[in-house]
Amino acid sequence: MTKILHIDSSARPGRSDQKPHGSHSRRLSAKFIEHWRALRPDDEIIYRDVGANPPAPVTGDWVHAAFTKPDDREDWMHDVLRESDLLVDELLSADVIVTGVPMYNFGMPAQMKAWVDNIVRVGKTFGFDRSRDGVPYWPMITDDKSVVVLSSRGDYGYDPGGRVAHLNFVEGSLFAPLEYLGITDSYGAAIEYDEFGDDRTERSIAMAEAETIEIANKLIRKHSTRNAA
Repeated sequence: MTKILHIDSSARPGRSDQKPHGSHSRRLSAKFIEHWRALRPDDEIIYRDVGANPPAPVTGDWVHAAFTKPDDREDWMHDVLRESDLLVDELLSADVIVTGVPMYNFGMPAQMKAWVDNIVRVGKTFGFDRSRDGVPYWPMITDDKSVVVLSSRGDYGYDPGGRVAHLNFVEGSLFAPLEYLGITDSYGAAIEYDEFGDDRTERSIAMAEAETIEIANKLIRKHSTRNAA
């Protein structure tokens, strides 16, 4: 059985294909999950809506607790890290992480960044030893996970080689920390032209939905084969 962690981060409630002013990124992530369920109804899906219920941001107490060895932590430190521990456990248990991440001012929503900050954890998702030869950091996620970023953008031309690709800090800002933790199998699709609201928007939606289904099919083949081995 394959386990999927499905995360939405848009501040907009609802999907753009079901609600006026709904979210395009929620639309794409839902399409991915619906397609997967239709083909593999017995797979487990964990859903987390950080757009509606954002994780607490990292604080000084959080950093103090996270960098204290587990055996030395005081009760308040365990309390501070409880939500982070849950988010890390969800990540570690998943085979596929599917995220709906709209572009806000060229980057990911603050709610999604809070999720990233909570799952990058020394001793749990990455290792650190200053006495280690060479680079003192190493990834601790060693199983073969995949991550998918399904995004939306008001403008156009943010894909690699596009007219404003240099301004796109969405996919990279999620792929980079996850790769640092050991998750290197990454995929993405995005709806563009949202602010134009014309035929270009509709074509981009159709293209992104097709790409989303293609990614789902590829990952179904990959993870079904792996889990059957």
